[in-house]
Amino acid sequence: MPLSRTLGSITVTALTDSEGAFFQPRSEAFPHATAAHWREADRRDPGAVTADGRWWLPFRSFAIRSGDGPVTLVDAGIGPADSLAASWAPVPGRLPAELAAAGIDPADVDTVVLTHLHTDHIGWAVTGTPGRPYFPNASYLLQRAELDAAETLNPALPAGLVAPLRAAGQLRVVDGETTLTPAVRLLPTPGHTPGHQSVLVTSTEERVLVTGDLLVHMVQLVDPDLAYAHEEDPEQARHSRRSTLDTHSPTLLATPHLTTPFTPTPPPPPTPPHPAPQSHPFPR
Repeated sequence: MPLSRTLGSITVTALTDSEGAFFQPRSEAFPHATAAHWREADRRDPGAVTADGRWWLPFRSFAIRSGDGPVTLVDAGIGPADSLAASWAPVPGRLPAELAAAGIDPADVDTVVLTHLHTDHIGWAVTGTPGRPYFPNASYLLQRAELDAAETLNPALPAGLVAPLRAAGQLRVVDGETTLTPAVRLLPTPGHTPGHQSVLVTSTEERVLVTGDLLVHMVQLVDPDLAYAHEEDPEQARHSRRSTLDTHSPTLLATPHLTTPFTPTPPPPPTPPHPAPQSHPFPR
């Protein structure tokens, strides 16, 4: 059963599409990380490193649902075997089975938030030949800056993703911060891509931030200033990561690529070691 967290009447469910080793050494993905950074990252997220030192990561989407109402899906995974992510990600994904295990039919989804247009986040958005939206009743939400950059990000996107969504009347373009419901807001967090966005879920005093690729590895929580090699604008990404984490802390992060789907920030303090048992000499 997929893992979930509840905030009042709202359930946020983690849906793991696949997992596997990253295609390049993590030292190249985070070229400025030091040995101390890696030691702390591995302490906090030991499942993210393999025995031979490779970066092991899941690929997740998140479903947001209030009661038995319609579902907002954040991101669409790596997709089927013929998806655009097939050249580098561990396809085929299992998102349809994950949705079913969570009691969600694709027709229940009325909103798909695409945090950005990297291929491991759009895989199930449009499927088949000719391409059709996998979620037939959903509006697909994309920041205008991301749409404008689509062809630059991947030349296959205009025909493979944008055109089918437009033809079906299911593409909704947004500009900047956008309120979807009283509890769900889109936050612009550009830098990883030009129109990257995250999703903030609030209920009374609780918050969940669905990050997208605002951060992709625990090492960027150890030091939010660390750049990732595949950020389009590292300085803007650094600013978005630092300002968003500072503004919305404390919160629970719902992340696509960390081993544990829900990670509190700031992290809880380390558990102190148990004191050594004291010896008690016999009375004389």
